[in-house]
Amino acid sequence: MRFDNDTVFITGAGSGIGRATAVAVAEEGGFVVATDVNEDGGQETVDAVEDAGGEAVFHELDVTDAEEFDAVVETAVDEYGLDVLVNNAGVGHPPAYAEDVTDAMFDYVVDVNLKGVWHGCQSALPHLKDQESGAIVNVGSLASFLGLPKQAVYSLTKGAVLNLTRAVAAEAGPKGVRVNAVCPGFIETPLGDQFFESQSDPEKAKERTEEQYPLKRLGEPEEVADAIAFLASDEASFVTGHGLVVDGGFSTS
Repeated sequence: MRFDNDTVFITGAGSGIGRATAVAVAEEGGFVVATDVNEDGGQETVDAVEDAGGEAVFHELDVTDAEEFDAVVETAVDEYGLDVLVNNAGVGHPPAYAEDVTDAMFDYVVDVNLKGVWHGCQSALPHLKDQESGAIVNVGSLASFLGLPKQAVYSLTKGAVLNLTRAVAAEAGPKGVRVNAVCPGFIETPLGDQFFESQSDPEKAKERTEEQYPLKRLGEPEEVADAIAFLASDEASFVTGHGLVVDGGFSTS
């Protein structure tokens, strides 16, 4: 069991990649601390983990609130310990040219996608460094490497997440803490659905996107969860500061 007796703290665990990661970790023996702003979704994730034979608890968490993040991490450390942090919470935005992005949209996406990861690292690192072990996996995107048209703010935040990952990996490595990122392409998640639903013809938009991938399909949350589990586990013991692309070959075509 890759996570036997380990506690894995996951943000944005109420659906999609976060929920799939919670189940994957639990199936490998990990105890899951599932967090999300959506209490109903978080509880459904706990149910899914328990249905898979694992153990989990839910804590409501708004990752944009640094004090709240600190408090929930402290609670997890005191009650369960902390071995892995998965910074998965993220949002998208409707397609828009850069000059049409409002300040409100900019602030919202930056607060969740970038500051949320920043807060997670700041909250978890003191504990992981003190015990001189542990791992952080940040969820980036294909947009960490590519500037996606009409997705300027999303691309900005995901590019920053990758460089933050590299910087924190360099700092935390001497203390035995590894920090990596997983960078998915389009995945069958509620966030992906929101993007397609913002198009004039969602079905055709999805078909066009699938055709751009060598595998001719979108990814499944479980496929990204497997990559996260690898980076979080001792199987990746000599991997840090890396952005693992999980994109069905899109970036090679």
